[in-house]
Amino acid sequence: MSDTAPTAPTAPLDGLRFAFGTLTVLPVTVRRWDRRAARPGMLSAPLVGLVVGGCAAVPGLLALLLDAGPLLAAVATVAVPAVLTRGLHLDGLADTADGLGSGKPAEDALRIMKQSDIGPFGVLTLVLVLLAQVAALARMYDDSWARGALAAVVSAVAARLALTLAARAGVQAARPEGLGAAVAGVVPVPGALAVAALCAAAVAAAGQLLGPYGGVHTVLALAASLAAAELLLRHCTRRFGGITGDVFGGLAETAATTALVALSFGG
Repeated sequence: MSDTAPTAPTAPLDGLRFAFGTLTVLPVTVRRWDRRAARPGMLSAPLVGLVVGGCAAVPGLLALLLDAGPLLAAVATVAVPAVLTRGLHLDGLADTADGLGSGKPAEDALRIMKQSDIGPFGVLTLVLVLLAQVAALARMYDDSWARGALAAVVSAVAARLALTLAARAGVQAARPEGLGAAVAGVVPVPGALAVAALCAAAVAAAGQLLGPYGGVHTVLALAASLAAAELLLRHCTRRFGGITGDVFGGLAETAATTALVALSFGG
């Protein structure tokens, strides 16, 4: 679909509706699902992460308030993003792992990713990723309620910021249909970098609440998460010839997990 095709002007809220309606199950009416709406939608994806992360922190804090312990609090926190995305990001991660692990040519790997079942690579990846997320959050909740809650928010923002960067100009879609085709290349590179800078400044300010080095620690965790997502993005574009909706899910979970693990280092 061409960006230059004659279409109605994009309303100010169309981008937000696209972002929340595409990336969550929240009751949002998506009035436009095209590339013109996708551009502001993907630029505002970190805002979706802010909402998802805030929602994720609530049951974790409630579990701690009820003295359920940091492990159950971590499980409750990890469950919320899965619910709010219908598990699509986790499903995308598993499908991407199956596609990459198959060792097949791009066309066959993409066919494997479209199948409804999950293969051994996908199962193993899901188990390890969820264990890492729960373990990291349990460590931080045990150290400080605030630290765990902030980590839930930062990791969710990092996950959606990775999607903004993956939708930048120059990144191709692997298929002519689906989410990958709708958002691939819609975000101007300067816009993606500006959003990344704003997110870095925001998480640095929030991290300062945890201590004098909290801001630096949080920004480094964000940078590590984006670096991990970028490595996966480049590998997928080489293997599959571009990105797909499954790859977007894999990028989000990779960024979120890396952010949580990085934030769990130190005290």
